[in-house]
Amino acid sequence: MIVGQDKNQIRNLFRSAWLKYKNRQPIEALENMIAEVVSMHPEYQSMLENELDDLDQDYLPEQGQTNPFLHMGMHISLREQFSTDRPSGITQLYQQILIKAGDPHEAEHAMMECLGESLWQAQNNSQLPDELTYIHCLKRLIDKI
Repeated sequence: MIVGQDKNQIRNLFRSAWLKYKNRQPIEALENMIAEVVSMHPEYQSMLENELDDLDQDYLPEQGQTNPFLHMGMHISLREQFSTDRPSGITQLYQQILIKAGDPHEAEHAMMECLGESLWQAQNNSQLPDELTYIHCLKRLIDKI
């Protein structure tokens, strides 16, 4: 899990993990998870490989921009949830969504809608994410795919 770091530290962790992976250097478990996620997103790789690229950029949704670090971080969050089955039952739901989606990357993308909604609601209400509402969203997602 990536906690207790500022935006630049987290973004540099993504860059460092990706460069270590590309250069076949030893990497830790979290760096390996980051490298797996980056490898699924070729559109972000050149940004991480270019050390002159400013990682401090703000990404504004109202201008149609997607924050690549938020996107990849959501993949990592989902994978951590699957590995710990927290919230309870998410691993089984992921397996069901994966069967319907047919691809792990697409399954995670579908699940990101529920994760993003849960995080937005929590932030908007200044509270922790509601795990029950999140799980219900994922169950409804199975019928939509």
